[in-house]
Amino acid sequence: MPKMKTHSSAKKRFKVTGSGKIKRFKARTSHMMRNKTKKAKLRLRHAGLVDKADEKRIKALLCL
Repeated sequence: MPKMKTHSSAKKRFKVTGSGKIKRFKARTSHMMRNKTKKAKLRLRHAGLVDKADEKRIKALLCL
């Protein structure tokens, strides 16, 4: 069987932490920032973790 290829868009969007969890960036940061409060923009800066329900699917895309 041939090697599995890593999904190109997934490798740009996700990183694996040392403990094996998958780190992601928050959504809604690309436009209309003037309508968001300072508090909302501050929260969007910090990376989050992929939900447990989606972790298996993302790991498959990353060939983990």
